Amino acid sequence: MPNFRMPLSGDVTQAINPWSWFLHFVGNQIGLINIDLGKSSDPELERQILEDVGSYGRQIGQLGDALRVLIDHLNLKGLKPEEERALKAVQYQLDEIDRYKSKRREATRQSGTP
Repeated sequence: MPNFRMPLSGDVTQAINPWSWFLHFVGNQIGLINIDLGKSSDPELERQILEDVGSYGRQIGQLGDALRVLIDHLNLKGLKPEEERALKAVQYQLDEIDRYKSKRREATRQSGTP
């Protein structure tokens, strides 16, 4: 079936982010709560990355997943004690994140929430 469009009715996309509208209008403070959107050398590019690629949490999570793969295949012999501690600290954090995610999945499964 051919596409039929009226004049000036082409595809339209618009990012809708009510937080940025609201905070731009009233400033970065709402009552006693401060919301800092952060500083960026290119805020438009950062907004586009957050909308199209993934949130900060998703980006960090994927970096953590990749780091875990590298750590699991790394020969730990010959590391200095502080280097080994740094890797163990990252492993601990990744394990804790996995534990929290498992708890959330279990709670969601028990509540029947999709």
